[in-house]
Amino acid sequence: METIVNWAVDQVWSLGLVIFALGAGLFFSVATRFVQIRYFKEMIKLLFEGKSSESGVSSFQAFCMALAGRVGIGNIAGVATAIAFGGPGAVFWMWIMALLGGASAFIESTLAQVYKIKEGNQYRGGTPYFIEKGLKIRWFAAFMAIVVTLCYGILVPGIQANTIAVGFENTMGLHKSITGILLVALLGIIIFGGVKRIATVAEKVVPFMALGYVIVTFILLFANISEVPAMFSLILSSAFGVNEAFGGIIGAAIAWGVKRAVFSNVAGVGEGTYSSAAAEVSHPAKQGLVQAFSVYIDTIVVCTATALMILVTGMYSVTPEGQEPIVNKMGNIEAGPIWTQEAVESVFPGFGSLFVSIAIFFFAFTTLMAYYYIAETTLVFLDKKLKLNWLKTLLKIVFLGMVYFGSVKSASLLWALGDLGFGSMAWLNLAAILLLTKTAIKVFKDYENQKKAGKDPIFDPIKLGIKGADFWEEKCRNDSATNSKSSVS
Repeated sequence: METIVNWAVDQVWSLGLVIFALGAGLFFSVATRFVQIRYFKEMIKLLFEGKSSESGVSSFQAFCMALAGRVGIGNIAGVATAIAFGGPGAVFWMWIMALLGGASAFIESTLAQVYKIKEGNQYRGGTPYFIEKGLKIRWFAAFMAIVVTLCYGILVPGIQANTIAVGFENTMGLHKSITGILLVALLGIIIFGGVKRIATVAEKVVPFMALGYVIVTFILLFANISEVPAMFSLILSSAFGVNEAFGGIIGAAIAWGVKRAVFSNVAGVGEGTYSSAAAEVSHPAKQGLVQAFSVYIDTIVVCTATALMILVTGMYSVTPEGQEPIVNKMGNIEAGPIWTQEAVESVFPGFGSLFVSIAIFFFAFTTLMAYYYIAETTLVFLDKKLKLNWLKTLLKIVFLGMVYFGSVKSASLLWALGDLGFGSMAWLNLAAILLLTKTAIKVFKDYENQKKAGKDPIFDPIKLGIKGADFWEEKCRNDSATNSKSSVS
């Protein structure tokens, strides 16, 4: 089975997807005149502006839910594999993908808000919703929803759970099956509590875990301060093939940097669209800007923290696929969390392994929460006509089953399944948002015009000639009726 999966991964993650992801990010950057840079201050302001409602979560809660999905084991194990197969230069290309990915994240999250719906007492939305309402291609929307449900419900939870289990087994000697049972119990309590509980947990845990990780990184950099200039020189020279040792693997550096950046920050994959749609905002572009900022936190901050800890302490090896090792400082230790553990251990003996295991737990656990929410949202989309309530219960059981399965199984197969899932979604989602670029740009220009006029932007799809934004059309009619009554009285 693993051979078949690896073959499929090679097809999905061909050079074509690397070019597609980079090209789409560059296209969106130019189309928005680099919104991810020009509106950086606005992103931070909007992060704390929106408030939750009975139906929607706040902008900050949606941001934390999206970040919970983005900041996972890709930020620790994924960065290590990027360096292992692409060399230190892969880190630079992760930065480039994050910069361009900020524009992709803005576009997809704005579209998610434009075409969101109100299902019962909750906002729902995401890639299948804007494909159906924006592109009017129902079969494409249904196919996307099936792929996403299978991916987040079955394919990718295992690698997050496996990394937690392996970390605790290496550090504390805790059997992986016990970790699996504990994960299932904790996740069950949260996901059976609904989106509000998921948002509340993410809001409290995500900022704490990211801050603690960054603080330890700065301590490691300070302890190795004399090595810092050489480390950055190594990253840049390797990225462009100037470094003598890594000059022959520039293609691998680009490919692995992009691949792991997409796996980690998932900009363009559509993961952030589901939490974006759940937010209560007055204009879709507001949440688009907030989600663009989450890409920076994921890759520029957290992924970079891992890379710098590994590189500044020299706890890495580089063995391009199908080649002899170029650097072999870690011997037979497989690229993954152990590299980061060894890096922290070099400065904090007896603390590094435990710290990284705890970090992995928080990163991966919150990611699993986000995965379940996304799978449930796409299942709701598929089930909107039949309304079979038992399907959600079945999804919960299958999801928790996959978490336990992942805890006790081989990591290599689980990584391959994860790459297959994310790669498939990236192809589909990038195609959809490229086809809807005109709508997203129209919404963005409306936001800019209202800001220039000194207004707090309010979205009216009818004025902009945008069809399919049913929620917003009804909201505008209700607001207009309320204002009319107020004027009469």
